[in-house]
Amino acid sequence: MSAPDVSDASLEADVFARNCGSRDVLQNLTGRWGLLALLALSEGDYRFNALRRRVDGVSERMLSQTLQTLERDGFVTRTVLQSIPPRVEYSLTDLGRAVSVSVRSLVEQVEGAVPQVMAARDRYDTDPDR
Repeated sequence: MSAPDVSDASLEADVFARNCGSRDVLQNLTGRWGLLALLALSEGDYRFNALRRRVDGVSERMLSQTLQTLERDGFVTRTVLQSIPPRVEYSLTDLGRAVSVSVRSLVEQVEGAVPQVMAARDRYDTDPDR
């Protein structure tokens, strides 16, 4: 399979366009596990099991799939360390670090708004007109 011609105008990024490639990338990044793995790796490099402990609740299989997807998209690097037994370490690429800054900002804003969100949910859930 040959690589797409990046000069092709049909490949222009427009997230609202049905065939825009950024939709898949955003889905990979902003899914629960992709987002949490990216944020954890923004703290530093992790070995697989340490990352799994950091991203509480993720299964081994789901974390493995998530890391493969993030690596394929160019956000994560997988490095096999020569040791006995062999160890694998994951880290962010330059692109991953750049994106993680924006994601971290969004997460901090959402974390700070949790009391407001909870109050809004309570109002919504107790609204007799719902």
